[in-house]
Amino acid sequence: MKMKDSGIAWIGRIPENWKTVKIKYCLSRNEKKNHPNAPVLSVYRDYGVVPKDSRDDNHNVTSSDTSNYKYVVKGNLVINKMKAWQGSLAVSRHTGIVSPAYYVYQFTNSKLNKAYFHYLIRNCYKDEFRRLSTGIRDGQWDLQAYDFENTLILLPSQLEQQQIADFLDSKTAEIDGLIDKINAEIEVLQQYQNSIINQAVTKGLDPNVPMKDSGIAWVGEIPETWEVARGKNILTLLNREVRPQDEIVTAFRDGQVTLRRNRRTDGFTISTKEIGYQGVRVNDLVVHAMDGFAGAIGISDSNGKSSPVLNVLDSNQNKKYIMYYLRVCASLGVFQALAKGIRIRTADTRWDTLRNLNYLLPSRSEQQQIANFLDHKTAEIKRLIKSKQQQINQLTEYKNSLIFEYVTGKKQVEWGELNARPN
Repeated sequence: MKMKDSGIAWIGRIPENWKTVKIKYCLSRNEKKNHPNAPVLSVYRDYGVVPKDSRDDNHNVTSSDTSNYKYVVKGNLVINKMKAWQGSLAVSRHTGIVSPAYYVYQFTNSKLNKAYFHYLIRNCYKDEFRRLSTGIRDGQWDLQAYDFENTLILLPSQLEQQQIADFLDSKTAEIDGLIDKINAEIEVLQQYQNSIINQAVTKGLDPNVPMKDSGIAWVGEIPETWEVARGKNILTLLNREVRPQDEIVTAFRDGQVTLRRNRRTDGFTISTKEIGYQGVRVNDLVVHAMDGFAGAIGISDSNGKSSPVLNVLDSNQNKKYIMYYLRVCASLGVFQALAKGIRIRTADTRWDTLRNLNYLLPSRSEQQQIANFLDHKTAEIKRLIKSKQQQINQLTEYKNSLIFEYVTGKKQVEWGELNARPN
């Protein structure tokens, strides 16, 4: 097939019969509101547009009055203008309402296939939207509607668009199936890890020791020599001063507490005031007050600073053992059972919760033995999980590369590759 210059520097050459067109000639903004009873939707870079209550990792609070939320009809394009540069935009498969801060567009050009456009805009334009977005503050960018609407996109023939969309639907479904299978294997490993930790911190390492009732319903029996203590008697809430050189420390749901830059290079905002920030030091016990219920509990591997949302703790017991105990509480839903309900499918793990919680206490030497045992066992499991995560990353990179090559015309769909749907 003959190729020509697309006029879009980062795309390069495209098939000779393809056209380019500005988005504003294919879509128009939809400002419909006043549907307060419709389900609230959110847009994710990984999942597209989904019902907000289908995820437990969305911490944005829905307004008590949603009459001002924008109405989305299935087939509309939804854009989180603050995160378009991360890929947080998608053609919706749901009808509902979204935050007034989102853009909603309806398709007005019958020559543009929605499925083709969905693949094109989500996978190929993130860097372009990053370039077009203007900074509100460090780490946060805003894509203006004018810039979005005047962006050039590729427009193959309607037949080619349908062929590309059908082909990518099939191929990405295959890849996603493999990813789902690996994710299921990771989940089994995580469940196995949780069971090992649970057994060790509630029953000990010796199955033959005499047992007694713990007085804690979810625990049951514990070794006869163990004690039970309230958090206020074994934990201390720290509030260190922040040093000029300190960087942001974050607690992640997999239990790692580390400098934010060690895990994320984008997708976060930087506070300009840092009111209430506190110092964090290596070996501090850290519990995320909003995400602790989901496992954001660990021992810091870094010096730095954090927002007040992290409980930075010391203990007169073995901190590693206490960390494992708290992670069992998280995995078994103890914090959620104690919660008064501040968000759907979440729980408050602030200091008041931690200080009033009952803790199982073996002797200090046994705490160390349990911590050492679990360090070794979890390290083995984490190595397996990391290997599987690398497989997922490779499959994801392959999928993104495949999408780019076909939606930009670098590769053409061959009839032998396609099981076309009827138009």
